[in-house]
Amino acid sequence: MGEGAPFLDANEAMATASSGSRGTNQTGVRLYNERLILSLIRRHHGLAKVEIARLTGLSTQTTTVIINRLEADGLLLPGEPQRGRVGQPSIPYSLNPDGAFGLGLMIGRRSTDLVLMDFTAGIRTRQRMIYPFPVPQDILAFAEREVPNLLATLPGEQRERISGLGIAMPFELWNWEADIEAPAGALGAWRDLDVAGELSRRFAPWPVRLCNDATSACAAELTFGAGRAYRDFAYFYIGAFIGGGIVLNGSLFPGRSGNAGALGSMPIMRREGSGEASLQQLIRTASIYRLERKLIAAGQRGTDIWLSPDDWSSFREPLEAWIAEAAGALAQAIAAALAVIDFEAVIIDGAFPLDVRQRLVERVRERLAGIDRQGLTEAAVVEGSVGRDARAIGGAALPLLAAFARDHDVLFKE
Repeated sequence: MGEGAPFLDANEAMATASSGSRGTNQTGVRLYNERLILSLIRRHHGLAKVEIARLTGLSTQTTTVIINRLEADGLLLPGEPQRGRVGQPSIPYSLNPDGAFGLGLMIGRRSTDLVLMDFTAGIRTRQRMIYPFPVPQDILAFAEREVPNLLATLPGEQRERISGLGIAMPFELWNWEADIEAPAGALGAWRDLDVAGELSRRFAPWPVRLCNDATSACAAELTFGAGRAYRDFAYFYIGAFIGGGIVLNGSLFPGRSGNAGALGSMPIMRREGSGEASLQQLIRTASIYRLERKLIAAGQRGTDIWLSPDDWSSFREPLEAWIAEAAGALAQAIAAALAVIDFEAVIIDGAFPLDVRQRLVERVRERLAGIDRQGLTEAAVVEGSVGRDARAIGGAALPLLAAFARDHDVLFKE
């Protein structure tokens, strides 16, 4: 998972006050209280001071001092006064989109996206590079060339609000040469490359943070998307290769080795043509590279997947065949996952058009309904809400969450 830890406490502030979401009036913990309040406001999209005081347990006076300071720092914006039945009208506060910015670099097996994201997960501008396979020096040169172009879109004073650069990428890229049909040894340079270190040298003094791409996508869904509605969910992100993540009790669950949620490696039964069924990993069926191969076999260009990420209407029969195969494999994986943890929901997202996501999720529900699930608790199978940018948004969120999200360690940093 790399440096995915900044996500772990990003959304622990829940709708009702609890021991994990209460502030303190003691001295020396100002930063903790600020981050707690920012996390609460992010979660609720806006809160008045009295609501913040109730949720955190902070005094009204302390809450007012913190809110005023965050507003003066440009991190919060006051809304229109809301008049109730008695007393003074309350003013809801929301995050200021211009309060902070993060740069995200998503390194994929077929493309790289570089995005500039604001404090509320809005992508201000982006650049993309497409390739048959990822070459480290080409990607480093792309980032070095395009970051200044992204920054040029911001007024000078806003450039001072860049929190850093986050990298979302698959780990052990060198193990996937055969699957993406790269020349032998073409990905070997990734084995010994410290990509975070290389970019740190290029973009000092910004902090540069690294996270697995599927983990980043899951964190983006939890922090900014529909995942906030569920305390526990399994997450599938379908890119060139499918990956996943697990959220328990409102927090990303990394596991003892940091590899929890490696759902692409889950074994499922698959039949090749008229041959016998055999156990294969989910990644061999429910990944977009499989669609790429179907397109090529049908005489179409596989690169159209990446050149036209929002419109796959011309793919027709190959796309329909891929959706059917992927849905059957995903249904098996979901049933197996529910036998381990009784997730409240299963969220499916990916690097495909919205209509394809909808069709795939509907087909997964149909296939899951046909599987014997006796003894299993039902879970909602729903679409993700962040979309193909989930990995890049998760990467750009790394420096923002490290700087502004709730983090127990800040109690010892000030």
